Amino acid sequence: MRLEGYDLRRNGKNVALKVVNAMKIKKEWEEFVSKHPHGNIFQSPHLAEVFERAKGIEPVALAAIHEDTGEICASMLAYVMKYTNIFSSFASRARIRGGPLYLDTEEGILAAKALLKYYDNVVRKKALYTDIWNLWDINSTASALFRDAGYIYENKLNFLIDLTMSRDKLWTSLARSKRKAIRKGREKGVYIEEARDRSQVATFYRILKETYRRIKVPLEDISLFESSFDVLMPKNMFKLFLAYYNNECIGGRIILMYKGTIYAWYISGSRAYSKMYPSAMLMWHTIEWGSENGYHTFDLGGAGKPDEEYGPRQFKKEFGGKLVNFGCYKKIHSQKKLWLAEKGFGIYKKLRW
Repeated sequence: MRLEGYDLRRNGKNVALKVVNAMKIKKEWEEFVSKHPHGNIFQSPHLAEVFERAKGIEPVALAAIHEDTGEICASMLAYVMKYTNIFSSFASRARIRGGPLYLDTEEGILAAKALLKYYDNVVRKKALYTDIWNLWDINSTASALFRDAGYIYENKLNFLIDLTMSRDKLWTSLARSKRKAIRKGREKGVYIEEARDRSQVATFYRILKETYRRIKVPLEDISLFESSFDVLMPKNMFKLFLAYYNNECIGGRIILMYKGTIYAWYISGSRAYSKMYPSAMLMWHTIEWGSENGYHTFDLGGAGKPDEEYGPRQFKKEFGGKLVNFGCYKKIHSQKKLWLAEKGFGIYKKLRW
C-alpha cells in the first residue's frame, strides 16, 4: 500500500514506490538479500520463516518496490519478541539486526525511509521499543536515515574473528588461559559432536534454560530452536554443536551461517561441569570448523556497551577476535509504557525466580 502523506521525490519528481509484505515475494526478496553487499541471515526470508513458526515471535517482513520496474529497492526484517502473556505489548520489544538493506541510490534511500516510516506505524502498538543492531560500520547516509526516523545512537561492541588465518595462528591468538582450558577439557575426555537429530534440540534447550534461569533473563520458547533446525539445517545455515562428558551432554552452541560468515547465536554450559570447560571447547571447535570449511568471519554476536559491565565480553575477548564498535540505534515507541514495563518486569522477576 502507498504511504499517504509521505512525499517520495527524486530530482523533483515523484517516485512510484509501494511497501509490501516481503514474504509474498519471497523469491525476489531472497535474491535481493543474497546479492546485497551487506546481505545477512538476519535479513533473510529464511529466518523470517523460522520466526513465523516460533511461539512468542512475530516477524515484520517488508519490501519497498518500484512500481514501474517491479525492482526491490529496499527490504527489512524485524521481529517482535513477547516473553510473557501477562503484559502483552508491555512485555514486548522489537529488533532489526543487520538492516534495513537498500540500494545505494537515491531511490534506495527513499525506499529505506519509506520502510522505516511504514514499520513505525505497524510496530508502535506491538512493542515498547525497537533497536537496530548494526553488523558493519555504517556510513553517514545510514546514520542520517536512522536519526531522521527518530532513532538514537548507542555504542555497542562486538568481536569479529578472521577465519582466513592459519589454524596455528588462530590457536596462538587465543589467550593462554583459554588454550589451557581447552587442553584440560580434552584430557578429561570432553568431546564435541554435531547434532543430527531434532530430539537433540531439547537436550540443548534443557541446559540453556538452566543458564538463563541462573542469570534471571527470560528465554525464547523451544519452538524457535526447533523451527531453526527444521528450516535452516537442510540449507546448511544452522549448526548445533554439543559437548559431552561420559556420554552426558554438558553444553551446546548454535551458530548460523550465511555468505561466508558464521554468526554466534546461543551458547550454554552446565554449571555443574564448569571445570570441564565446555563453553571454551565449543568456541574453539566452532572456530576450527569454520576455518576448515571455508568461512571467512566469525561474528561473536555482541559484547555489550563499553561503559557497562558485561560478563561475556571478557570470555569472548580471550578468543582473539578484533574488537569493533558498530553501534546500534534505538527508538522508544512509548516512554510511559516502557516505564511501567520496567517496574512490572522487576516484580515479575521476583515472582518468577
